[in-house]
Amino acid sequence: MSTPADRLPDPPLLTQFPLSVAMRRLAPGDARATSEQRAAYLRRYTRLGDPEADAVVAMVQRLPTGTGHQLVETALEYGIDAVPDPPEELRALISQVDDVPYWVDGDQLDLACRVIGRTGLVGVTALAMLALCGGYLASRPAHTLACTGELEHRAPRRLADTMAWWTEVTTPGGMQRFGAGTKSTVRVRLTHAMVRAGLSRRPDWDYTTWDSPLNQSQLCGTILLFPLAQLTGSQACGIHFTPDERQAVYALWRYVGYLLGVRSELLPASERDAWRMWWLQADYEFRTPSEDSRRLAQALIHALGPTMTGPGTSRLHHLRRSCTTDILCAYARLLLGDHHADLLGLPNQKLAQATVIAAATAITTLEIPRRLLPGATHWCEIVGRRSQRAAANRMITKSKRKSGSTVVDTTR
Repeated sequence: MSTPADRLPDPPLLTQFPLSVAMRRLAPGDARATSEQRAAYLRRYTRLGDPEADAVVAMVQRLPTGTGHQLVETALEYGIDAVPDPPEELRALISQVDDVPYWVDGDQLDLACRVIGRTGLVGVTALAMLALCGGYLASRPAHTLACTGELEHRAPRRLADTMAWWTEVTTPGGMQRFGAGTKSTVRVRLTHAMVRAGLSRRPDWDYTTWDSPLNQSQLCGTILLFPLAQLTGSQACGIHFTPDERQAVYALWRYVGYLLGVRSELLPASERDAWRMWWLQADYEFRTPSEDSRRLAQALIHALGPTMTGPGTSRLHHLRRSCTTDILCAYARLLLGDHHADLLGLPNQKLAQATVIAAATAITTLEIPRRLLPGATHWCEIVGRRSQRAAANRMITKSKRKSGSTVVDTTR
């Protein structure tokens, strides 16, 4: 058993305000790892991909054009029994989808979806500005995403596709075997495997510097950011969660991570586990933000206003678009801190920051009657989910105006 003296000092990311305060106030206990834990984690998981998904991608490439893709889609939509004489690679992957782990609780997943729906546009903001924009501070995943090319042109589509996937995953019933969230997650998993295969073939890929592309450490860190950003980002704006609600959200994303190909031993089973994994991520993946981090953040910032406000050419619409971008960036700066916001090139608009603080104060006040009045929580769940769906529809509509390949940004 380790003692506090055996644990490593906090990495640079977690010594800067306000993340340093978050670690002290929000993490349940000392999240720091020991040198032995860190070494074991890096030795095993920074070079390991997703063998089951990688094998299916190799199968698709081996079969005649279109055949492998059709087999995968048939198995996803109707089950492996609908595929005549299925290849062993496909059977192994689908068996993971069919064999639901013992720790998955359907009622708990539904609770998580209702809780996430209740966060409304605050939850969408946390997704965009903490899980995605803040996640770009991780240099290795950022480099992987940058290698897919066309950062600026694909940013609106990446944002829309990620939002669509997130909405399917967090809709009640979405993570049932044939639910939209389950099928979309497996498709994202195979997309990751295709990217991994393509980058692994590049002669200029530096394994010493960048590790294996889309390795287990990066996949786990990606999934971790969704519940961590959702809960802490919403809590910072005044939204209250009970312990059961928090555990349910982590349980949902644990299952999403399982379907996305993250090794079971890496998936946080509790909030304490999640904060320990966050410490390991901050210590390794987030140590040295790069120019790719800044480029990705800038591309996202320029896509936010147009995709979240929808189409329009009037002067009022342009003002609304500009204000939306300023407020979202102000939210990120307040939660990430000036140092990290400057690294990403986020604007420093004091008026927008004051607006965010005022909104958080109002939400904190409104949470009191929400927790006391019968039916108020259910009403907030309905209204919040509607606002999230409306935001997703605006993003998807905007992205369809600029056709491009689907890239769901779960590589941060």
